[in-house]
Amino acid sequence: MNRTRIATWKPLLAGDMLRAAGRAPLMPFRRPLSLSARVVRESTVHTLLRRCQLVSGVILLVYLSLHLVNHALGIWSLDLAGRGLLLALRVWRSAPGTVLLYGASLLHFSLALRTIYGRRHWKLPLTEWVRLWAGLSLPLLLIRHVVSTRLASSLYGFEPNYERIVISLITSGTQGLQLALLAPGWVHGCLGLWLRMRHREGARRAKPFLIALLVLLPTLSAVGFVRMKLAVLALRVGPLHADPKLVGHQLALDAWRHNILMLYLSLLIGAFVAGQLRNWLERRRLRKAMIDA
Repeated sequence: MNRTRIATWKPLLAGDMLRAAGRAPLMPFRRPLSLSARVVRESTVHTLLRRCQLVSGVILLVYLSLHLVNHALGIWSLDLAGRGLLLALRVWRSAPGTVLLYGASLLHFSLALRTIYGRRHWKLPLTEWVRLWAGLSLPLLLIRHVVSTRLASSLYGFEPNYERIVISLITSGTQGLQLALLAPGWVHGCLGLWLRMRHREGARRAKPFLIALLVLLPTLSAVGFVRMKLAVLALRVGPLHADPKLVGHQLALDAWRHNILMLYLSLLIGAFVAGQLRNWLERRRLRKAMIDA
């Protein structure tokens, strides 16, 4: 046996001796263990993010549901809807309510951007396209409403009630926008919750009731808003005038709306473009690796 063959066998013999003594080197097993740990870690992170998305979505759906119910109270009287609005303001404008609502909104939107960036393809079923459209179009409608109410209240002392809100919508010609605002977020939230729960037996049994609720609540809300509008018009004599605080700060509020809208669209477009660029680079590296192989 020549020296080359003996030298080749020495590492093998040493490895066999170490394995027999129970002290085999761990190098051959590091890669599978590392890969397994990475898969487990990624699965854990994915599960955590899905739960965060579900919890934040449920919080926003509860807020929207209460908002729709509050509008529906306008079917009975403007005063009843106003008392419901006062209670809602106390809850959601408290420190815990503000943190919960806006924290859930930021978290849900951040996870939506992450989903847009991470998509490898856009071949989606119709249900997903409807949910995506509803979710992304809601902020386009909601920004105007939030700036005219919450931001105007925090910055300029505007105290919203349904009479002032209705008059503001009528004088600005955006009452149709308020009705359109009711649908997208409700559809997005209900579809998202259904896609998570549809495999459960209880959810399948309750499907007719859930469909009825999906249609009935925003319909009653729209009817309530129309009834409140008619009640406000009946109470007022002469032309309607918007609140002086809104009129006096109209230019500033318009600037806030424009800036927030541009930021929202920039983040959406940026996430989509960055994801497409990442996909293109991955395909390019894969083709290069196949050619080199």
